[in-house]
Amino acid sequence: MASDVQGDTILVVDDIPANRALVEAALEDAGYPVCAASSGPEALEHFERERPACVLLDIRMPGMDGFEVARRMQALPGGAEVPIVFVTALRDVDAFDQAMQAGGFDFLTKPVRPTELLTRVRAALALKKASAERAELSELLRQQRDQLMRAVLVNERMAAFLVHDMKNPVAGMQLAAELIQRDHEAPARVQEIAALIRAQASELNRMILGLLDLSKADEGRLLLSKSPVELGPIVRDVTEAIALRAETRQVELVTSVEVERVVVDVNLFRRVLENLLDNALRHAPARSKIRIEARTDDARTLELSVADGGKGVPEEQRARIFERFVQADPAEGEKVGSRSGRGLGLAFCKLVVEAHGGEIGVGDAAPGAVFWTRWPDAL
Repeated sequence: MASDVQGDTILVVDDIPANRALVEAALEDAGYPVCAASSGPEALEHFERERPACVLLDIRMPGMDGFEVARRMQALPGGAEVPIVFVTALRDVDAFDQAMQAGGFDFLTKPVRPTELLTRVRAALALKKASAERAELSELLRQQRDQLMRAVLVNERMAAFLVHDMKNPVAGMQLAAELIQRDHEAPARVQEIAALIRAQASELNRMILGLLDLSKADEGRLLLSKSPVELGPIVRDVTEAIALRAETRQVELVTSVEVERVVVDVNLFRRVLENLLDNALRHAPARSKIRIEARTDDARTLELSVADGGKGVPEEQRARIFERFVQADPAEGEKVGSRSGRGLGLAFCKLVVEAHGGEIGVGDAAPGAVFWTRWPDAL
């Protein structure tokens, strides 16, 4: 046990055993003594008996919720001096406000990252000890931190509302373009423009859905719905949807599908392929090819790859290109810093592939870049 944490017992309160185990393991690895409770009444008993230095408290629990537990803890002798860190899946400004009103010292959202968890606990303990000496300064630092956290949550809520509200007008654009395409009396040029509008609206809709899914993943709410599906028709539908864009840019789409059926979340899988193809098409030069390959290296793992003939991704940037808003060098004619064009498409792909237990990476296509994915237990 590390000497700087001896005696700093942490009380972990969560009604879900897996959540408690994750937090306990992170704290114990760092040398903190830990006691755990699975309900509000049990937490209050531990609090009075153990006199913890800090409390990590879930909000949504049956019977007595975390807000009520916090209020009762603070009413106990010495309770107001113990920092309470709310650990919750409720990443929302209303939950944050309630937590602060209940006397919360900090607010940490699930899924819990061990490094961030330890940082918050150490900060809580440090500010607790500093409060006795410099109460005014400690309170100022805490208020500034809370204001920043609340601002972040307000911005996230506004972004979520905006993204949600964008879906309806985009759907209207798609419908209008489709109606024009169905008008056989419309001139060929008008039909062609309508097809481009429809394709661009589909791309915008994919981006909107990607933002929503990334937000769900941050809140631990991205759930897979796997089912068996024919792979060939998915690849064909996706390539046909961008065929006009590819033809306009004089890029040939070449497919090689050696796998018949896969077990995946069909909607998310399809959108991964759409994003990878969109990324490839943005960087494929005229009179080049984009190759889509699906094969297996064993009885259960699907290998899906998309290769373009562009400038490729520099080796030193490959480790970070799947992070949000991190982009590699631009293709010719594009703005600086736009290898992926949007900064979210590849991050979304990484999210979905890893949610399936798989891997994603980028290598050389000689020339160009090849984005590869591995989907275990998909066959």
